[in-house]
Amino acid sequence: MKIDLDGPYTPDRENEVYQFWEEGGYFNPDTQVSLGLVDHGDVEGRFCLTLPPPNVTGALHLGHAITIAIEDFMARYNRLLGKETLFLPGSDHAGIATQNVVERELLKKGIKRKELGRKKFIEKVWEWKHEYHARITEQSKRLGMSSDWSRERFTLDDQLSDAVRQAFVSLYKKGLIYRGTYMVNWCPGRCESAISDLEAIPREQQGNLWYIKYPLINEDWKGPENEWGSGRWAEGATEFIEVATTRPETLLGDTGIATTENHEIYGKLVGREAILPVLGRQIPIFSDPHVDPEFGTGAVKVTPAHDPNDYEMGRDHDLEFINVLDENARMVPEYAGKYANMDRYECREAIVNDLDEEGLLIKIEPHVHSVARCQRCDTIVEPRVSMQWFVKAKPLAAAAMEKVRAGITTILPDREEKRFFHWMENIRDWCISRQLWWGHRIPVWYCEEGHQTCELDDPITCAICGNGKLKQDEDVLDTWFSSGLWPFSTLGWPDETASDFNRFYPTNVRETGYDILFFWVAREMMLGIELTGHAPYEIVYMHGIVRNEKGKKISKSMENIEQYDPLNIITKYGADVLRYTLVSNAVPGRDINLDPRQFEAAKRLCNKIWNSTKFVLSQLGEGDDQLPRKGEGLAKERLLQVDRWILSRLNRIIKEITSYIEKFDFLNATREMKNFFWGEFCDWYIEATKIRLYDEVYGDKTTPKVVLLHVINACLTMFHPVMPYLTEILWQSLPGFIKKAPALIIANWPDVDESMIDENLEENFTIIMDLIREIRRLRKKFNVPLSKEIPLMLDPGQLEPDFEALKDEICTLAKINPAEFQVKKTIEPPKRSGRIVMHGVSAYLPLEGLIDLDAERERISKQIDKIRGYIEKSTRKLDSPFSEKADPEIVQKEREKLASNQEKLKQLEEELEILK
Repeated sequence: MKIDLDGPYTPDRENEVYQFWEEGGYFNPDTQVSLGLVDHGDVEGRFCLTLPPPNVTGALHLGHAITIAIEDFMARYNRLLGKETLFLPGSDHAGIATQNVVERELLKKGIKRKELGRKKFIEKVWEWKHEYHARITEQSKRLGMSSDWSRERFTLDDQLSDAVRQAFVSLYKKGLIYRGTYMVNWCPGRCESAISDLEAIPREQQGNLWYIKYPLINEDWKGPENEWGSGRWAEGATEFIEVATTRPETLLGDTGIATTENHEIYGKLVGREAILPVLGRQIPIFSDPHVDPEFGTGAVKVTPAHDPNDYEMGRDHDLEFINVLDENARMVPEYAGKYANMDRYECREAIVNDLDEEGLLIKIEPHVHSVARCQRCDTIVEPRVSMQWFVKAKPLAAAAMEKVRAGITTILPDREEKRFFHWMENIRDWCISRQLWWGHRIPVWYCEEGHQTCELDDPITCAICGNGKLKQDEDVLDTWFSSGLWPFSTLGWPDETASDFNRFYPTNVRETGYDILFFWVAREMMLGIELTGHAPYEIVYMHGIVRNEKGKKISKSMENIEQYDPLNIITKYGADVLRYTLVSNAVPGRDINLDPRQFEAAKRLCNKIWNSTKFVLSQLGEGDDQLPRKGEGLAKERLLQVDRWILSRLNRIIKEITSYIEKFDFLNATREMKNFFWGEFCDWYIEATKIRLYDEVYGDKTTPKVVLLHVINACLTMFHPVMPYLTEILWQSLPGFIKKAPALIIANWPDVDESMIDENLEENFTIIMDLIREIRRLRKKFNVPLSKEIPLMLDPGQLEPDFEALKDEICTLAKINPAEFQVKKTIEPPKRSGRIVMHGVSAYLPLEGLIDLDAERERISKQIDKIRGYIEKSTRKLDSPFSEKADPEIVQKEREKLASNQEKLKQLEEELEILK
């Protein structure tokens, strides 16, 4: 790789670096083995992470970006630890989403899916997949994802399709998959399919409650004698029961009315029959605990085929289930009469008008209620009784919960574990069939007798009766079924002798957003345990949702949306900036409020790393790339206090950062990296070593150079998982002696040398750094020009720091005149001097002769007068009726302003006293 460090760091270098990694095969764990970097026989020394497969038609967004940034951090860190590391990539066929996208594109050309036919439509989807699959892959690579692309998987690959077939057949033969008629969530919109509970997203919306009268049968009235719509349909009826409903259009499917026995008005009607408006059908009135006596009138119409609660009541009371809505939510002619083929909302309007005409509509009240919408196309979901395929979820959920309770799998953060248990304990059977064409077709065949045959190979005859006329089920499997096999199907299962399956399963981590804990993680756990006997991973790390700086969800309609587009961010700032910003804000389960200004802060850190490394390299002269061969490496007897301090801090920080990463605390890990590198190494050690590097008085230039290189090497390695591009370029520029691998990506995580950690030395340097900061503050306070060297008198008290030994560093960093640097106990404070007291140390800065005392006294006096004016104004205000009449918050702010100005006045008066 060509190394060019001229000028500032720019993102246009990233493609070259990625190509270098790929050509070296460094993403492939087999390369680690062939180079002898790992012990292939060490099972504990392996790390495997499978990427949550993005939709094949998708484009990179911040949800993908944070997933890749965190997961690649994990993969690179474990690779640096010397573990045989596999970060396995892939993409999802995304049944409904992909079919919808292709269908829309075909409609633009005037082509309808059903007119095209199943076979040709699937061919079109494959064409689309081949065209757009490369896009999401290339976008993932731009983020620096160190995945082994030679092992890339797609959920409709032949091998993964075989795994899906094996899983279905196995579960079917164990009785864990069955076909039955149950209520499902049906999307009558673009999807035209059953969808899972998790894909039906509830949303509060304004609606109405319609209050309707149903006539009761009695001795005086046996039913309608007039046609519906005549205005006289209920003529002669003398008794009615009133119900409240949010869905008048489903009235056509009513097969009962429910109330409670203890209802003050309607309890006595239990056991009688009412007449269904429109159709004149007799329906029973019964008592059921599902009914809330406080809702509406205390009586509800029951439509078992179109409401989840009504479905349960229908089963409990043996009611008829009548589907009055077809797949497109239009009224079924067989039960709809004059409303046949109307859209559900068109029918609602017509029925309400007719009820009003017939005198059966009592009133309409506004009512806010929750309505489920399809996650994919936003169509209002229709509860509908339908023949579907289901997985028996309870036994699988019980096994998954046991693994979590036993600590075999840990979910981070803890609250997500509690949510996992709550959902799994209340789980319903999982509807896995979808009325789509794109996906894994259900491997069940039916003969003319209706028998089912389900085998690993396509059957020729019926397994029950031998009939040779077979037809395969038309439905496909829910996308989440194949995704639920991802941790092991991608490694070669069901061939349990496959090298990768034996080598890397169970995997180490499932990292994903908390919003798909149930969509995906729960199903991976259930299927993994049932099919392989093992939990698919040890750790589940759940990141939060990336929102804008105000905490709002980022959407395409948002103003300035382009500033949240990862590809735009990468183009402007580079992948390292985006990765650092996301990872350094990542806390398990907590949403990230992303302020675009954070990219500028991350860019400044990148520039600091770039420029500091360039400075260190610039200090190397001819022959310095052979430093250790001179026998002049990190010889402890040649280290000065400042060298021992930075090496102590380095070893301590390696220890702390490693601990944070092992606990998945990436926020504190990256924070400590930055604080140490910028706040200690750059701001203090580099500045301190310049004295020895530039001043000819110091003959030993080797030691500071070696220490600088040692620290830079360790820092670049620690930054590498979060900033891979920048660090690889800079590391490649380091002298050969310090590198023990051909690339940083497969180098070694820095070891901790406990013998170098010196707590007392670190405490002493904290005192010295605080002292220098206070000297700088006093200089600024009294307007002492930076160009002027000033005297310093120190009384160390009982503390240990050897100020004399660090005289050169203190004088250089605080701009002290070495000839006027005094350290002794019991100093007589000189007049007109600034005083510092901290950590038991007293320091004095004589100011006479350094500044214009008269001008400085005049400046401070004017500030005092100004502050006193503010104090008088606030005091008068607070003593007036204002303090009783104004808003308490405003009054409190005024009190805080007064207290702040009083403190400022005290400081200014002290400063003036010093100058007298």
